[in-house]
Amino acid sequence: MRLKISLLKEPKHQELVSCVGWTTAEELYSCSDDHQIVKWNLLTGETSQIVKLPDDIYPIDLHWFPKSLGVKKQTQAEIFVLTSSDGKFHLISKLGRVEKSVEAHCGAVLAGRWNYEGTALVTVGEDGQIKIWSKTGMLRSTLAHQGTPVYSVAWGPDSEKVLYTAGKQLIIKPLQPNAKILQWKAHDGIILKVDWNSVNDLILSAGEDCKYKVWDSYGRPLYSSQPHEHPITSVAWAPDGELFAVGSFHTLRLCDKTGWSYALEKPNTGSIFNIAWSIDGTQIAGACGNGHVVFAHVVEQRWEWKNFQVTLTKRRTMQVRNVLNDAVDLLEFRDRVIKASLNYAHLVVSTSLQCYVFSTKNWNTPLIFDLKEGTVSLILQAERHFLLVDGGGIYLYSYEGRFLSSPKFPGMRTDILNAQTVSLSNDTIAIKDKADEKIIFLFEASTGKPMGDGKFLSHKNEVLEIALDQKGLTNDRKIAFIDKNRDLYITSVKRFGKEEQIIKLGTMVHTLAWSDTCNILCGLQDTRFTVWYYPNTVYVDRDILPKTLYERDASEFSKNPHIVSFVGNQVTIRRADGSLVHISISPYPAILHEYVSSSKWEDAVRLCRFVKEQTMWACLAAMAVANRDMTTAEIAYAAIGEIDKVQYINSIKNLPSKESKMAHILMFSGNIQEAETVLLQAGLVYQAIQININLYNWESSK
Repeated sequence: MRLKISLLKEPKHQELVSCVGWTTAEELYSCSDDHQIVKWNLLTGETSQIVKLPDDIYPIDLHWFPKSLGVKKQTQAEIFVLTSSDGKFHLISKLGRVEKSVEAHCGAVLAGRWNYEGTALVTVGEDGQIKIWSKTGMLRSTLAHQGTPVYSVAWGPDSEKVLYTAGKQLIIKPLQPNAKILQWKAHDGIILKVDWNSVNDLILSAGEDCKYKVWDSYGRPLYSSQPHEHPITSVAWAPDGELFAVGSFHTLRLCDKTGWSYALEKPNTGSIFNIAWSIDGTQIAGACGNGHVVFAHVVEQRWEWKNFQVTLTKRRTMQVRNVLNDAVDLLEFRDRVIKASLNYAHLVVSTSLQCYVFSTKNWNTPLIFDLKEGTVSLILQAERHFLLVDGGGIYLYSYEGRFLSSPKFPGMRTDILNAQTVSLSNDTIAIKDKADEKIIFLFEASTGKPMGDGKFLSHKNEVLEIALDQKGLTNDRKIAFIDKNRDLYITSVKRFGKEEQIIKLGTMVHTLAWSDTCNILCGLQDTRFTVWYYPNTVYVDRDILPKTLYERDASEFSKNPHIVSFVGNQVTIRRADGSLVHISISPYPAILHEYVSSSKWEDAVRLCRFVKEQTMWACLAAMAVANRDMTTAEIAYAAIGEIDKVQYINSIKNLPSKESKMAHILMFSGNIQEAETVLLQAGLVYQAIQININLYNWESSK
């Protein structure tokens, strides 16, 4: 991925440009110390002066009023706030009319920001005050007052907190009075810029110590750059939170959210004082010290799947390469490409107005349909269909382009969903709620209605990342998730009346992925890379779970690695420095899954005898019990030396009635309550009492 820079020969402003802001993906406003506000149209390449401000107003910061989400085709922002050196902020219309000027601070107003809903405005100034204003410019409260100038401010994702600078310190202050304030030393020099992203909840800071840093919302450091030659004067998150841009003297850098750098450009700009991302996240504008406005396009993104590699070469052109035969196809689009995804033998591309669906078998005839909204922020794929997320909602389409469903829940905010908080399988959509992070909503893919009896999945802690398994029957669909304590849990998606168990699979798990070909789960645990060959073992026989795992040392991936994909038996991991590492796992467990799903038990036993691995036998034992095939279970348990279980299975086989066999199999898996119910329904009351006596369950056996 890199930046394609465009810079005019002659600057349009006579003095330094202090701030820039996008109205649509093709239109930008810039303000300068020459008192001009200039409008740039990127489609026609024209620039026009909107207004010349009075000579005593030197603009410092500009922020457009946020668009109402989910309105057709990116309606334009109509008003912006402009802060200036005379202690006022000005509300200015799109046409350049100053609607209102408000005396705000003593000395310059250094930054002004609307919250995400557009219901409040925060301003900060040289006088060290942080003030909250209403939409119309009425003072609501003075949030804080300190002795040093506040250079930058940002709203928290829920608009309930404000982040601001205080010399070398960063401070997060909630709007509620008496709430706890978070403060930490972030840089060795004065902090010049901050930004807080609403999708990934991460914070960026830039300082005079020539470093930029990434923090989580608790103030824990995630990344710190090497010192640059000059102070970092600007940082900005891309809207989807996957990338950020960094500006310094003659320097523009594109970075991944984890901190490592994709591209470094050295345009002739002077210091870049302000960076703004376009609404669709495809381009950046920078306000330059020498009067220029620098534009940079994000190009050369790459998508890989099996033997195909797709590269965005220009704004409207993609190149597809098949590495097996070196065949190259060029895909041309009418509008600029915004998002794309390549998986399950399909490439889905969203442009500003349309969606294209290509099959990897035929690149020449895509299926094209128009999009309801403007900007797609996320594309997720499953084997049978794909999901588009934009500002207005979540939409599920088949690969033939047929609209299937659009799940909704109260208080849904689609602008903050990402690949960690939404998951898709052939029959289920799972969405983690932002209002209450302990809740996961589950929907039927075909109808968009809530799953089962309409209950959502509720966990005792906040959930960080969710993932649905991709194969098997709908009734067996499982969801794995990581919570705030980094524990990995698994539970069933189908929830009818009875409370489904949420069972812990592992601890200190940082990232996870399901295989796309069978229900094998992999994750990075503390210092180990772990593969759960048959996660359902926890429902059948928890004792043998450790025997069904594959583990290897993960220290080679350095800290904070991330699993990018798990295709077939190949896992791709991105290290903290941005490099990709590929790991191949054994192909045999996948073959075993295939045999068992088509009930080829003899072939499964033959495969295990051929491979001669304990993990395979342990997986087969659990699969056999889950599918009630006790003959195979007996062979498999004998192979891993679980003699007591072999004897118990033998005793089950000799039982007279079908119901009592069934009850004892349930007991074998630890489902004592269900076993008792089966016996009572069959009228075998004596046996039901007997199993409770055997378990010393005196209360029940009365």
